[in-house]
Amino acid sequence: MVNANSLRELLHDRLLPVWREERERVTDIDKWYRKNRRPVRLPADATAEHRYLADLSRTPWLRLVVTTVSQTLFLERVYSSRRKPESLEDLWLPWERNGMRSGQIPLHRDSLAYGLAYTQILPGDSGAVITRHSPLSSVAVYGDVVEDDFPQYFVREIKQKNGTLYRVTDDEAVHYFSVDNVSDSVTYIEPRYHGLGFCPVVRYANDLDLEGESVGEAAPLIPLVSRMNKTTYDRLLVQHNNSWKIITATGLEDPGNEEDRRKNKLKLRQDDILTGDGDVNFDTLDETSMDPFINAHNSDVEELAAVSQTPVTVYKMVNVSADGLAEARSGLYAKRDERQLSFGDSHVRTLRVASVVEGRPEDAEDYSLRAYWADKEVRTVNQAMDALGKAAVMLNVPPELLWDRIPGVDFTTAQSWKRYAEDNPQETLDDLNDASNVEE
Repeated sequence: MVNANSLRELLHDRLLPVWREERERVTDIDKWYRKNRRPVRLPADATAEHRYLADLSRTPWLRLVVTTVSQTLFLERVYSSRRKPESLEDLWLPWERNGMRSGQIPLHRDSLAYGLAYTQILPGDSGAVITRHSPLSSVAVYGDVVEDDFPQYFVREIKQKNGTLYRVTDDEAVHYFSVDNVSDSVTYIEPRYHGLGFCPVVRYANDLDLEGESVGEAAPLIPLVSRMNKTTYDRLLVQHNNSWKIITATGLEDPGNEEDRRKNKLKLRQDDILTGDGDVNFDTLDETSMDPFINAHNSDVEELAAVSQTPVTVYKMVNVSADGLAEARSGLYAKRDERQLSFGDSHVRTLRVASVVEGRPEDAEDYSLRAYWADKEVRTVNQAMDALGKAAVMLNVPPELLWDRIPGVDFTTAQSWKRYAEDNPQETLDDLNDASNVEE
């Protein structure tokens, strides 16, 4: 039996403060990462022209860092060391039915950017319903944030015109609340029971430490990106105000009033031929060189590449050898491998929870499940085919087990090839020769 008063107190006194603290953290990151709304800090007397240049100086560096990593992460399927692939079809079905093939992309990106993201798995009319949630609108509250596999509560905020709706999931139900935006009073609406006995939410952590903190890719890079925007702003100031030679004239007759002086200045154009009588002398002031600012920008880019383990070729075109490119991408691949382990465990856990929801205990209790990621490493088709051919010939790996490792060929396509090969067995050349000899 639901105790509405206790649940209202739980939300108001414990869960809302935790959620508001988390929302403040991720919102500050979001201003840099997604909305890119943090321009260069300007003095109070800055002109509209300065503010315009400050807006132009903003570059979405953090999105580029996150996207570069996320584009190396694409889960193709899961496998088990103790079961045949065809026995995992029911386990994989919730992934396909809930659109997780493309849905994993924003899930990875939010976890990379903010440090955390979540999936929630609940019973539905046609099986398990997997929904993805950003830390910008939700937070998981754990009893022991390090050791517990599942949270005690999962809070999701849904903003409305006249108030805010909250859905709080615990080990019994999803509880619906409304909170008045003015008075902050909480109204309990209803429960919707799931009957699983645990809170069915899986955490995706970018870089979880032993204290339960997960740092995203964006937050540590904010000071560096701020410096990069300042370098760009300084270069724009020079480009806008001091990137051409200034023509000077001395000894001109004083026109006598400010208005006539202004008119005389307007008469001078860049393509004018200047002449004068008597003591009139003409000269030029050199433009300000932008080389120091461009060099500073390149230095910032190299620092960003080193700190974020991102190849510098992502940020600018450079001419490097194949070996140099492989070395430049080694840091990115190391980060990718680490994220694949972390996110892979979360994906497998999501599918095991879906198996619990759908009443498949064999799938739910298969702890040998592992994630299989698509190969997104940059290689030519010739390089890949040469390596796969050597694996088949020198290591006796069955060729059909290597089909899905061909660049551009995913697991589904490879499986269709295998089914076609089984349904249409072709005679070998020796078989054809033997048949020809018999006829002769």
